[in-house]
Amino acid sequence: MPAEARARVVVSGRVQGVFFRDETRRRARSLGVAGWVANRRDGSVEAVFEGPREAVESMVRWCGRGPSGARVDDVQTAWEDPRGDEGFVVR
Repeated sequence: MPAEARARVVVSGRVQGVFFRDETRRRARSLGVAGWVANRRDGSVEAVFEGPREAVESMVRWCGRGPSGARVDDVQTAWEDPRGDEGFVVR
């Protein structure tokens, strides 16, 4: 089934060193969402989520909280056209 939605998010705050990437990967895989997540040099985390619209929206909402121990100050979201990504990886 082709992906319905794709979102690129940049999450800022205290989001590195709190298992943000690992928890993001675990949640995305459990929802059947493809894409990737990576730490950025400025201390933020960037992720791309692609899949069913409801699942992608769920991941975007979750990024506003993050894992226990995170302090999310801002989430910037850009909606893009799906590209057919498969799997979810930590970069």
